[in-house]
Amino acid sequence: MSSLVPWRRRDELTSFRREMDRLFDRFFEGWPFRLSAEEGGWAPSVDVSETAKEVIVKAELPGMDPKDVDVTVHGNVLSLRGERKKEQEEKGENFHRVERSYGAFARSIRLPAEVDVNKAKATYKEGVLNINLPKTKEASVKKIEVKAAEEKNQNVVFQK
Repeated sequence: MSSLVPWRRRDELTSFRREMDRLFDRFFEGWPFRLSAEEGGWAPSVDVSETAKEVIVKAELPGMDPKDVDVTVHGNVLSLRGERKKEQEEKGENFHRVERSYGAFARSIRLPAEVDVNKAKATYKEGVLNINLPKTKEASVKKIEVKAAEEKNQNVVFQK
């Protein structure tokens, strides 16, 4: 009798997607898609979303002091820089697994719209840095009405 093993499609696909993202991040490091990626061996994961009025960036920075994070905007590129300091090790403590990353990081993200840096706000809560960047008026969407052109000559003759 053979045993059945549950197939966790979502977990496998999610893991595969993350590995492919890491592969592409390393390959395209320094290209316009992602500037100064992963200095120091790690970079925070980010989500970038957009509403009609603002661009929202959320970065995972657990265990960090907000004073150790620098946020800058130059043109349409948001840059995050900082350092996660290593905790003091206890003498006589033997580690069996170390998965947390420490050290300096730098991450630059192209924003999907022009933003007003003077009205930007950043807050840090429960390990997540939330950055709200209001869009400039130039970046707002304006609907343009499309009118049908009047046809003057409806009898068109094609010649060979």
